[in-house]
Amino acid sequence: MTEPSGETAPEAPEDVEPTEDARENARGAEPAQDAEDPGAAPGADSEDPGEVRETTASEEPGVPPEGAAEESGDPGAAVAGGADTPELSDAQAELAAQRELRARIEARKADKEGPLASGAKLSGTAADLLAAVRAVEGGAASGSTFYEAPEPAPRRPAPEAAPAMTVRPPVPAQASAPAPGTTAAVREVLAKGGAPETLAAQVAAALGENAADALLADPWALLAVAGVRPEQADGFARALLGAACGPDDPRRTVALTVWLLERAALQGHTALEVQAVRAGLAGHAVPDPGSAVEEAVSAGAVLVFQEEETAREETEEDEEEPAEAVAEEPASPVLLGLDRYALAEESLADGLARLVRTATADAWEGSELTRATGACGLVLHTGGEASRAEPVALASAARERGLRALVAVHADGGRRAPGLAGTDAVTVAALLSGTAGPGRDEEGALALDLLVVLDAPQLDVETAAMLVESLPDGCRLVLSGDPEVLGAPGAGRVFADVLAARVCPRIASRLPDPGPLGELVSGIGAGELNQVEAPGKEIVIVPVRDAGEAVHRAVQLVADSVPRAIGVPSEQTQVVTVGHGGSAGTRALNAALKERLNPGPGRFGGYDPGDRVAYAPVPGRTVTGSVLSADAEGLRLRCGDEELVVPRERVESALRHGWALTAHQAAGARWPAVVVVLPGDAAGGLSRPWVYTAFGRAERHLSVVHGVDQALARAVAEGVAPERTTRLRPLLETLLATPEE
Repeated sequence: MTEPSGETAPEAPEDVEPTEDARENARGAEPAQDAEDPGAAPGADSEDPGEVRETTASEEPGVPPEGAAEESGDPGAAVAGGADTPELSDAQAELAAQRELRARIEARKADKEGPLASGAKLSGTAADLLAAVRAVEGGAASGSTFYEAPEPAPRRPAPEAAPAMTVRPPVPAQASAPAPGTTAAVREVLAKGGAPETLAAQVAAALGENAADALLADPWALLAVAGVRPEQADGFARALLGAACGPDDPRRTVALTVWLLERAALQGHTALEVQAVRAGLAGHAVPDPGSAVEEAVSAGAVLVFQEEETAREETEEDEEEPAEAVAEEPASPVLLGLDRYALAEESLADGLARLVRTATADAWEGSELTRATGACGLVLHTGGEASRAEPVALASAARERGLRALVAVHADGGRRAPGLAGTDAVTVAALLSGTAGPGRDEEGALALDLLVVLDAPQLDVETAAMLVESLPDGCRLVLSGDPEVLGAPGAGRVFADVLAARVCPRIASRLPDPGPLGELVSGIGAGELNQVEAPGKEIVIVPVRDAGEAVHRAVQLVADSVPRAIGVPSEQTQVVTVGHGGSAGTRALNAALKERLNPGPGRFGGYDPGDRVAYAPVPGRTVTGSVLSADAEGLRLRCGDEELVVPRERVESALRHGWALTAHQAAGARWPAVVVVLPGDAAGGLSRPWVYTAFGRAERHLSVVHGVDQALARAVAEGVAPERTTRLRPLLETLLATPEE
């Protein structure tokens, strides 16, 4: 692989912005920057951060700053008609399953005794916070939201033995829509505050039946709506309250604290250090950030944690040494978090410990992975694309033993893993929603003896908790994946945390990825951008001078060069770029690719039959497919072997064109040919995991539209993705402590 010459100074990444796909798919961040990873190049998106930009796929419309004008319209208005009582969609089923699971987790925790060990021993700052939050620490208040705070359950320590009965998530129930009267009342309040009335349905869904009264009493409750920024909520509050509000209003500071933690979740964090939260509040003109944090915790809006430190046994040598000679280790940081993610991490840790404790050790003959799986209820398997064949073979061998075994993948494209042809494999989302898989028993557990999960790094903490809670006692779980790829688009770093905890067998595959593409990607994983011989044109570098040329060459490659020279048709070629915004982001590339490959007026909510699309049924999960037609129910898509309907009210927020994706959206899937577009303004968004993930999506051919000069090589050598702050690792270490390996 040959790199163009030239020097370009690398841009320092910023670690304070949510990922681009979190902004697009989770729809909860301020639309100020459009790089996929934190640290996107300044200027990657030409839109003014101070204005509400045009709503794009997977983004929710925001509220404009006070006095700003905003267009209104019916999302997907071109989709004719609408059903009065639509059937339950996949998205509704998944969201309902998540809500039901959280309720069951809380109920299960209520049956246990004792306080949570984490946070029990506080000192210094933590002790000061504890004085203000005795109710929270004792379990008398919840921290998931300060708008609708359910009565929480007491938190418990790790059990000595696996529970005899595990509460299982039920079959998803239909999600309830806001009552028309509630939406109408919210619309009046929004109009009074100068906010777009088109937000009424979102506000009603976020704040519940009494949403209008909640807004009147606390205008900053508007921050609970995805896409709304603090300055916009401030303008709304001023319109409603006038001089009665200020920057230190407790309602404002509590809402901002929750908003900062929700925004951090879009970066992958399940908690934040208290200093980071204080700094964020100070950046939004809160006069006393310390008091604001205490107010938020005492109000039950957030939870405070400090992991216990393991006491060190004193020895005779220690007693002989003077006290001042023994260096004190720094205390664990004080963390703030939302109970949504705290419950998920605690439930996941408990569930993994349950699987380990209830699995009966057995001597299985076979490979190292097979033997480890027979001996333990939880096994981790790492390796590249070729190594996926090993856990697939494990599942097949388990079926021959008479066990109920299943392989689950992150995306439909993951079913094309080596050895999966003709094998019963389902997506994790379909397994949890009940649309695929073995079904559940009378307790709600999946009828399985072994579950193999491929693409495990793509599991966010909430999905992983749902999955583990759904497994019966004694079931074996194998998490398999490549630790070098980009992490989950949602909150948490499940696979990395379990690996780091060293609480179960870890099997590293020795099976290398074949061919020039395998050699290139393996080198990137080791921090080297090697020159690779590609006699069959497996790898092609296309140098460009600017973003406009990058878009032109990408379209030319997809529409002409790759089909003609490589033999891969356009519909099997995927474009991957760094971000959604900018002159060569997914928006610009999709517009150009549609004009070339499927021109049309966009008569169905901006889409035409034959358009390639990316659909986000729930935040953090992207399904690719093509448009079939539109009817009274909504827009009909073909996604893999399935047909699904996107309700007309979700067309604008959850759907976007999909000829070009970001690397986060593409993770977990592969295509015969991939065109990676690297315009000059994307250099700051590159990291080794991003390059590894993007280049690794290609099966037969990779074209790199290269405009970042030496920034690519520097990103591979030095570009480490920002760490995520999570609590799963210490929770697992406490529950499943083992001697050092």
